[in-house]
Amino acid sequence: MPTTTTIGPTQLLIDGQWVDSLEGETFATFNPATEEKITDVACGGKADIDRAVQAARKAFETGAWPEMDARDRGHLLYKLADLIEENADELAALETLDNGKPLSMAKAADLPLVIDCFRYYAGWADKIEGKTIPIRGNYHCYTRHEPVGVCGQIIPWNFPLLMAAWKLGPALATGCTVVLKPAEQTPLTALRLGEMIVEAGFPAGVVNIVNGFGEVTGAALVDHPQVDKIAFTGHYETAQIIMRNAAQTLKRLTFELGGKSPNIVFADADIDAAIEGAHFGLFFNQGQCCCAGSRLFVEESIHDEFVARLVEKTNAQILGDPFEAATQQGPQVDQDQYDKILSYTASS
Repeated sequence: MPTTTTIGPTQLLIDGQWVDSLEGETFATFNPATEEKITDVACGGKADIDRAVQAARKAFETGAWPEMDARDRGHLLYKLADLIEENADELAALETLDNGKPLSMAKAADLPLVIDCFRYYAGWADKIEGKTIPIRGNYHCYTRHEPVGVCGQIIPWNFPLLMAAWKLGPALATGCTVVLKPAEQTPLTALRLGEMIVEAGFPAGVVNIVNGFGEVTGAALVDHPQVDKIAFTGHYETAQIIMRNAAQTLKRLTFELGGKSPNIVFADADIDAAIEGAHFGLFFNQGQCCCAGSRLFVEESIHDEFVARLVEKTNAQILGDPFEAATQQGPQVDQDQYDKILSYTASS
């Protein structure tokens, strides 16, 4: 691995403290470019989820968080964004090491978007307003928006740090507390982010991070009766399981699920621009994107020319070490994804 890459914490963040799992279990995270082990991280189980949820519930109901002025919550999010910006090169390198995406992409896309996300929601923190509603009679009627409560957040491996920002930003701006479960393939940037959350001064228990696997750690988060909401990004079949299990406790749910997004090219299109767009839409982030342009419909009169030119461009794509400046495409995130993609091409 690059000698300049700092690994950061590898434990669980619960109630403002870095702790081992209660069972002492760990799992390895790997560099997908070399298949070498980077490090071992703590693997949380059901009991660890319970103590993280208890910490989040306490922080939501009785800690400093519910008494904090909305503007002060925004200031903490701004401070977190500043810390991320100050450490952007380190975070980009860590993302590349754990995920395999080209470092140039992590620097140009992932980190700027993470910083923008936290600053955007920091600005919203003191601008969440209700409505005054005219009604019949001499009465005053209004609505007030209140935080949902404890949010369980389960994120994927394709944009690990950005997915954490998308989940954390709105929840924290609105006064919720969080138990975050990173993807088991890519836990390292979420853990480093947790270190910055502590440094920024968020009260203990507001953000808890529990590594682990979906079948145990994620399931325990979904099932826990004191979790008010689950936010999940990932596969639709996992979302179906979450919906069934969350029904037992009537949790609120939000899902962002993958699709098979089509690109449509008509004969009167700017062919050069369409080829660039179709290529980027499919190969951005090694094709590991929820809205990847994985289907292409081309009008018959330009079909052969378009496909030939797109194939030519694809063959010129530079694959290699994601830390090399010339690399345009790094490895898939792990062997399972690599094998799945090859099975699709074999069956087509």
